[in-house]
Amino acid sequence: MTTVQAPPAPPTAIRPRVVARTGLYAVLAVNAAVVAYFFAQAGFASNALIVIGRFFGLYGALVMAFQLVLVARLPWLDRRIGMDRLTSWHRWTGFALLWTLLAHAVFISFGYADGAGVGPVGELVDLAETTEGVLRATVALGIIIVVGAVSARYARRRLAYETWHFIHLYTYVAVVLAFSHQVAVGTTFTASSSATAYWYAVWAVALGSVVLGRAVLPLWRNYRHQFRVSAVVPESDNVVSVHVTGRDLDKLGAQAGQFFLWRFLTKDRWWQANPFSLSAAPDGRTLRLTAKAAGDGSAALRHLKVGTRVFAEGPYGAFTTLHRQKTESLLIAGGVGVTPIRALLEDIEGHTVVIYRVGTDRDAVLYGELRDLAVAKGAELHLVTGPPVPDRLGPRELVQLVPDIADRDVFLCGPPPMMNAVLRTLGDLGVSKPQIHFERFSLAG
Repeated sequence: MTTVQAPPAPPTAIRPRVVARTGLYAVLAVNAAVVAYFFAQAGFASNALIVIGRFFGLYGALVMAFQLVLVARLPWLDRRIGMDRLTSWHRWTGFALLWTLLAHAVFISFGYADGAGVGPVGELVDLAETTEGVLRATVALGIIIVVGAVSARYARRRLAYETWHFIHLYTYVAVVLAFSHQVAVGTTFTASSSATAYWYAVWAVALGSVVLGRAVLPLWRNYRHQFRVSAVVPESDNVVSVHVTGRDLDKLGAQAGQFFLWRFLTKDRWWQANPFSLSAAPDGRTLRLTAKAAGDGSAALRHLKVGTRVFAEGPYGAFTTLHRQKTESLLIAGGVGVTPIRALLEDIEGHTVVIYRVGTDRDAVLYGELRDLAVAKGAELHLVTGPPVPDRLGPRELVQLVPDIADRDVFLCGPPPMMNAVLRTLGDLGVSKPQIHFERFSLAG
């Protein structure tokens, strides 16, 4: 059978991720320059330690505001950078914030102690007791230290996401306390009406972004679309597909490769949100997710009833055709990571090669759909089976399957060990980083 396809759209000349990342850096740099200007305009204290402490305090406040924007889940940024990368930047920015605010507290304490002839700890206690806003700032710093400790890799791996998230929410308390401290005693903040207006604008944008992206948009979308479960289809012994319908889904703006945070409003699961990719390209009528039973939340999907209300946050993710660089593509899936790959195959244009890596034939979820789509679109489909060792997707094996791999976009999704191995192989084969597209679906970074 001969399949006639429309010619693929030309790749984007300007990379959307570069535009968004450059925009973020530019905004941060401009604000850093403005902070430096207002800092100099306010004048300097006679004690150099106090000057340095105030400097760290100002930039700590700016970093805190920037950190809020990174996790606000603003659609424009998320589609171009991806939640995983924004979350990772937020995490590292958080450690920068921790050290910046610690430096602020240390230099201020030593600076005032030098003039008072007491120790820095005693001076800090005295400031907290006598100076408005300092006690609030001390509490805020303590909260940030605790959040930083539980966000360290060693601790994070040992905490359930819900526990980590609950502790992390106290960061917003720290933000309010820190801002009230800045309003009360920040000399740069109160030096001029322009400085005051600037700081209020910075925090209004930062907090407004969080409220918009994390509350207003999800509530509006769910009110508008009224998501409900329309079908539950077992795909294998431990994999199930859930079909979700709603109103005006053609206006949702979801794309193949993206994911949602799904919250199924049953008595025992309404409080738990799980990230699952779309396993079929959105058609304006239904959304489909496919999940493997890897925990209580995903295992419970099999028992959902038709008609169950759904609260869905999203669509999220930059794992889409928006970032293509070439006219031909390679899609590599591992295990249940096939779900966004299957959706992308349905949506993508140009000649495509699909490689599906599983342990055994029985693990090849949605393989029948992949095969039918490959035939319909004139794509090549390779099912690669076997144990993880030896590596069946090494440089020699990939070149044999896809000789022109360096001239294709590569979309990759699968278990972390497989993804890391394939990413190393792609580097060895000379596939440039802009051609490699992947997303790590982890809410906590």
